[in-house]
Amino acid sequence: MSDDYVYGILLIVSVGAGVLIRYAKTPLQKKLLSTCIGICLIIFPCGIEAMHPLIVTLGNCLLIKFLGARWCHVASFAWCFGYLAFFRAAHLFGLSRPHPVTNAVQLFNALRMIGVAFEVHDADYVQKRDKDTEEDIALRKSFQLKPSFLDTIHYSLCYIGLFTGPYYKYRTYYDMLHIPEDAHIPIYKYAVQRLKQIPIIAAIYLVCSYFFSIEYVKTEEFHENPFWFRIFYMVPMFQIFRSRLYLAWIMSEVMSMMAGLGAYPVESKARCGEGPTNLKALKHCHERDQKSVEYEFETIHNLSIWGCELAPTTRDGLRSWNMSVQYWLAAYVHRRLPRSYGAMRVAITMGVSAFWHGIHPGYYLSFLTVPPILIAEDLMIAAFRKGSATQLHLFDWACWFFKMRGFDYNCMGFLLLSLEHTLGYWSTIYFIPHIVIFIFIVIGLALKSLKKSKKKKSE
Repeated sequence: MSDDYVYGILLIVSVGAGVLIRYAKTPLQKKLLSTCIGICLIIFPCGIEAMHPLIVTLGNCLLIKFLGARWCHVASFAWCFGYLAFFRAAHLFGLSRPHPVTNAVQLFNALRMIGVAFEVHDADYVQKRDKDTEEDIALRKSFQLKPSFLDTIHYSLCYIGLFTGPYYKYRTYYDMLHIPEDAHIPIYKYAVQRLKQIPIIAAIYLVCSYFFSIEYVKTEEFHENPFWFRIFYMVPMFQIFRSRLYLAWIMSEVMSMMAGLGAYPVESKARCGEGPTNLKALKHCHERDQKSVEYEFETIHNLSIWGCELAPTTRDGLRSWNMSVQYWLAAYVHRRLPRSYGAMRVAITMGVSAFWHGIHPGYYLSFLTVPPILIAEDLMIAAFRKGSATQLHLFDWACWFFKMRGFDYNCMGFLLLSLEHTLGYWSTIYFIPHIVIFIFIVIGLALKSLKKSKKKKSE
């Protein structure tokens, strides 16, 4: 059975399991049921390889317990990513090469375990912000939890998001277990809205997959095609790539909705991954008659198709893609780095993301191409996005075109994976996107320098 069929079965079963979770009467029943379902879903495709995520979870629990809040987040990061390196090289130590489904479980379990360590750390070391009052800090502390050893294991094994995400905090998991019984959450309304998108996306995926294949790129025959065909080929390949992920992420959102995960009052202004940001409003909603409270699922909103397809800039496109993982990278990597690192913060974040995805050179070639793209894009916006509404509109469409070609180009690294095949394909189109990036940066810096010199002369 192919990996796609296995993923499909796991996602469909997970969506159906949400009905059981929602109708469980107590938090303990929900917890035990979600853990049991998770264990079954892991063992079904992974077998003995299920020991890997269990080892990571137990090790993480011990680090939190014995190192305490001050250092557990740093140790957890090192432990989980260190084990990822061992896990991917397991075949070098006489173990079997991990199954792709096991790899998916390992990826998202690493995010959960590192995330929960940061939650424990932050619960003890709440940073006071300039705009926060003592009341604000006290309120934030009241919503921060310190899960026990057993609680962390249950959170790790919860079936929701095991294979495809979304990433969600321990706090979000806890709140799912303790949803008020009289809460009126329009689950089917939101679920149907997401499911309506599946037929069109599935049709696009099937049609493109029928005519185009990444394996063809690796053949000698492909290299004999004319240049226009070779450079065009990356466009449908990215279409196949993102359509497949769209289907998985939509199903993962529906899976979360069916269980009530990520359901928060609209007034709490929840954000993807983070959860409620207006804790005063959230507390007020809990104290009100639940029939008057309107709920939504922004916390587990993992995909904005509009943003991926039509947002004009690369930065906006990235923010719309696998949003919960983007939140994790921003919250636990990018924002934790000193501001003095400047542009290196983006490069380090992209490097962490590449390592999380895997050890294949194609990931690193693709991810480390993103920072230069962002620099070039910012310089072009600063230099040319000005003038009338028509000029701005034309610039945005041009920016969108280059954004999509950048994604097409980098996608080939994700699909080809090896250094030989990735550079082999990029060389057949003469590394044109890299050349364009370089030209844009040179032009942008030249115009920026010219603008500064003119300003000095005028002063």
